[in-house]
Amino acid sequence: MKTNSRAGEKIAKLLIWSTALFVLVVLVAISAYILIKGLPRINWHFLTEIPRNMGRSGGVASTIVGTLLVTAVAIIIAMPFGIGTAFYLAEYTKESMITRIIRFSAESLAGIPSIVYGLFGFIFFVIYLNLGWSILSGGLTLAIMILPTIIRTSEEAILSVPKVYREVSFSLGGTKWQTIIKAVFPSAIRGITNGIILSVGRSVAETAAVIYTAGSALRMPVSLFSPTRTMAVHFYILAREGISLENAYGTAALLIILIFLINVVANMLVNRFIAKGR
Repeated sequence: MKTNSRAGEKIAKLLIWSTALFVLVVLVAISAYILIKGLPRINWHFLTEIPRNMGRSGGVASTIVGTLLVTAVAIIIAMPFGIGTAFYLAEYTKESMITRIIRFSAESLAGIPSIVYGLFGFIFFVIYLNLGWSILSGGLTLAIMILPTIIRTSEEAILSVPKVYREVSFSLGGTKWQTIIKAVFPSAIRGITNGIILSVGRSVAETAAVIYTAGSALRMPVSLFSPTRTMAVHFYILAREGISLENAYGTAALLIILIFLINVVANMLVNRFIAKGR
């Protein structure tokens, strides 16, 4: 009996390691292929010039700025609402019909295709609110799209904090708010940050929801009400229309590098925050 259990455990472990290795190989292969194709195109002029001739020449400066602005608007709006909702569900309410409805709504929103968000953003923000194709319209649409991810990941991170942390805080005379700020939040910060990083990655790489709301202008944006073209949309248009595959690969390589840098910087900040809290 023990021999069968050990054999089964070895087989399960082998399967787990095999699937993890397969995913890693696929990720490295895709990233390496794009970087090999795109890195030779990246230079100072490519990074600092505005696209010209529909993207056949010039660089991607305006698309970099547009990507950062649209993503920043989305995160600034979605982060407080998402984290606040997560703390409300995990700390201020008991399991009830309301909490189940909120969780079900968040899970349902997470499964909606991004093009549906794009159509909603186009009808509501661009037309009804008369914001037009703009950074603000794109950011608001992305904020709604990434909100479920932030809520679910933040709630799971908060619930994973041991109850003894709360009990010790209450026993020392801490209020509910003090317990959340001093005991729960520092312990859950890593999981919350992971959810935000996932949301940033999705925002940076999104095309369907952005092309209907932020537009596709190649000029440098001057305000939140300016239309813009993000790097993902730029890559999509260059590749789909066959305008310039070299520039398309260069843009894709920049996207990979940008997402990698965001992950590295976010983890460094979280580690520094945790180290200061100890």
